[in-house]
Amino acid sequence: MSKIAFLGLGVMGAPMAGHLARAGHEVTGYNRTACRAEAWQARLADEGLDVAIAPTVRKAVAGCDVVMACLGNDDDVAEVMLGENGALMAMGDPALFIDHTTVSPALARELHDAAIQQNVDFVDAPVSGGQAGAENGKLAIMCGGSKQAMETATPILQAYAARIVHIGEAGAGQTCKAVNQLCIAGVLAGLSEGVRLAQASGVDTDKVLEAISGGAAQSWQMENRWQTMVRGEFDFGFAIDWMRKDLAIALAEGRDLGLSLPTAALVDQFYAQVQAMGGARQDTSALIRHLPEGKSQ
Repeated sequence: MSKIAFLGLGVMGAPMAGHLARAGHEVTGYNRTACRAEAWQARLADEGLDVAIAPTVRKAVAGCDVVMACLGNDDDVAEVMLGENGALMAMGDPALFIDHTTVSPALARELHDAAIQQNVDFVDAPVSGGQAGAENGKLAIMCGGSKQAMETATPILQAYAARIVHIGEAGAGQTCKAVNQLCIAGVLAGLSEGVRLAQASGVDTDKVLEAISGGAAQSWQMENRWQTMVRGEFDFGFAIDWMRKDLAIALAEGRDLGLSLPTAALVDQFYAQVQAMGGARQDTSALIRHLPEGKSQ
């Protein structure tokens, strides 16, 4: 078992760190908002699990074999890992850093280069599956890094993974996550229009779901979000704020590669409209809110 520091105990990080403790690892948690770390520790204590929390990043990572992060964006990760009091300089030799944050491929490569200078292995390991996947230990993890780093990381990631795929070298995991978000955005755009058409036509939306979810239109979003979209329920899941952050990464990557991504650009504009309607923290399926309901027959 490993001695692990987990940095970032939000809606994704907290359950992931909990699974590591249940798997028998010695886990120290850190969160910039200290009350979240304290609440995480108390919840696990109720399960009979003894985990530590640290007041600073450097104290969290001291003496750890593995450091894992699940933070907000590029700036957050750069500050926590590469800043003047960052974690990377405080890590032991050798060690492993696994970053679950969705960041730009460029930052992932920068983190890799900085880690190698410290004799630290690095894996960029963004995840898909949302809060439910984190809580149930069923995340899909897309990884970039060396074969050696992956061999060390895989047994640790198995504590909360349904699927682990090594995509390629450092940054490849983040590129895969950008592709993932582009695909989700397109599916949700079509699903939103399908729900609205069904509602306006006055047909039984449950029957429509039953019919089309067994054919080529089926998707995870349809199975898990159709009924809540019909009911106008969005206060759960992966927030629009975070989706727009991820789409910005994907669109920037496309520009750097000379690619036009018009569907993603359009969906991003629709999400901006939903944000302006007060939906910034609602699930990505709230995309449907930008469409009028139409006249029901």
